[in-house]
Amino acid sequence: MRAFLGKVYRGAKRQNWSLIGGVSFFLCVVIGIGQLFFGVSDWLVTHKDAQIKQLAVLGKPKYTNENEILKAIRKVDLSSYFELDVKQVQREVQALPWVATASVRKQWPNTLQVYVVEHTPVAIWNSDLLLNQAGEVFQANSDKLPPHLPQLYGPEGSEQEAWEVFGQLKALLAVNQFKLESLALSERFAWQLWLDNGIRLNLGRTEKAKRVQRFIDVFPHLEKPEGAQIDVVDLRYDTGLAVSWKYPDKEQSQNKSAA
Repeated sequence: MRAFLGKVYRGAKRQNWSLIGGVSFFLCVVIGIGQLFFGVSDWLVTHKDAQIKQLAVLGKPKYTNENEILKAIRKVDLSSYFELDVKQVQREVQALPWVATASVRKQWPNTLQVYVVEHTPVAIWNSDLLLNQAGEVFQANSDKLPPHLPQLYGPEGSEQEAWEVFGQLKALLAVNQFKLESLALSERFAWQLWLDNGIRLNLGRTEKAKRVQRFIDVFPHLEKPEGAQIDVVDLRYDTGLAVSWKYPDKEQSQNKSAA
C-alpha cells in the first residue's frame, strides 16, 4: 500500500513540475513577444521621419527619358519611407506613353527602385498609333523609331488579328522572295496587301494564305505587256486571278507634257 501511495505521490509531483514548466515557458514567450513589440514600436518611432532620398531607374528604357520617369515618380509624396504608396508610383510611371509595365520596391534605408519595361514598336497602326509585339495599340512619339515599320490599317479592335495575319503572310511571302510592307483590313473584313515592289494584292475575306500562295505560284508565269508593271492582283476568285497593269513611263511623259 505504501509503495502504491509513493508512486502516486511521485507521479503527481512530476505532473506539477510539468505544469510549472509549461506555464513558465508560456510566460517567457509572452514576455518575449511584448519586448519585441515594444522594441519594434520604439524603432518605428525613432525612424518615423525616414525619407526616400535616392531614386533608381532600372531596365534601360530606350524611348523614355529618365528625367520623365523621375518626374512621374515625384508626383507621389516621397516624404515618408514607410507611408509611401508604391502602387501609386507604379500607376504614375505606367501612365507614361512608352512604358508597358513598371515594378516598384523600396530598399532600406532610403532608396526607391523602379524597374521599367517599355513597349517594343513593331508596326504603325492607322497612320498615327503604334503596335507592340503582342498586337496591342499604344500612342507615343519618338525620333528613335526603327526605320521602315510596316503600316497596318483596320477597324478599332482588330489590331491583334491584323498583326497576327501580317506575320503569317509576311513569312509565307518571304520564303518566296517577296517583302510585305503594308496590310489593310476593311470595315467589311476584306484583306489587302502591299508589297515592296508596288504590287497590291486583293485577298477578300477568306482563304487568305491559300490566295497568297496562288499569287506566288502564278507570278513567274505572268506575261507582262511591254513597259508595263503589275499594279493590282485580284485574288477574290475561287480559281484564277485578275491583273491590272500600270505604265510608269507613259505616266511620267504625261506629267511632263502637262507641266
